[in-house]
Amino acid sequence: MTTANGRKSIFITGAASGMGLETARLFSKEGWFVGGVDVNAAGLDALKAELGEANILTWVLDVTDRDAYAAVLDAFAKATDGKLDLLFNNAGIGRGGPFIDQPWQDVMDVVNINFVAVLSGIHLAAPLLKATPNSLCFTTSSSSAIFGIPNIAVYSATKHAVKGLTEALSVELRAHGVRAADTLPGMIDTPILPDEAKATAPTEGMWRLTPPREVAEAVWGAYHSNKIHWYVPSELEAYDAMQTQNPEAIRDQMLTMGGLFSEGSEKK
Repeated sequence: MTTANGRKSIFITGAASGMGLETARLFSKEGWFVGGVDVNAAGLDALKAELGEANILTWVLDVTDRDAYAAVLDAFAKATDGKLDLLFNNAGIGRGGPFIDQPWQDVMDVVNINFVAVLSGIHLAAPLLKATPNSLCFTTSSSSAIFGIPNIAVYSATKHAVKGLTEALSVELRAHGVRAADTLPGMIDTPILPDEAKATAPTEGMWRLTPPREVAEAVWGAYHSNKIHWYVPSELEAYDAMQTQNPEAIRDQMLTMGGLFSEGSEKK
């Protein structure tokens, strides 16, 4: 049976591509044992082949299926002696368009995958995190949690919720020796970002197209830090401060820019 064999462990949702994939690669290179789940079976198979079967366990998982999620975490815990150093809640989808025109099922799918499943994963993994000294609960938020982005309003709302949850848990979980942090990525070159947005992204500044490896490096940095919010790229932190001081100015700027996104793809 494949086991951690004393290594630190990370469990990643949305591990088959983008930010989850790069995080699996980085932590494996650093000697960690990886657990990865995704709905993309072929991507998981490729990841296992790349990292080596002794270094990773993977499962095809719909993170909205709480019973299946619980079973997977139980299986992973058997391979890690009941420990989990880092939970990376990364799975997510993006479906865009004007809110009042969106099919209701699209709205609920975004809420259920991007937020409800995050709640479920943290709730299920809490015993493992509590059993592991210096563990970290880490979640993918978004730059759209700084100021809501038009035409991805529900996506933005879920990411605001993730940010608030992270801040609350950064206090609550300390009683159990568990830390909480998140990342607020900008324009990351992953499947969730529409091709049009990639093609028109600037080459510099906070909205430049950024490789997912930089998010993986933020996850690594977060494990070795007490910082709560990790902005990728780092210039977004100043944008967040500006939003706090003058949200009306950002609203007016958005109005002059028109719709930013009109569609999204399925995962990170």
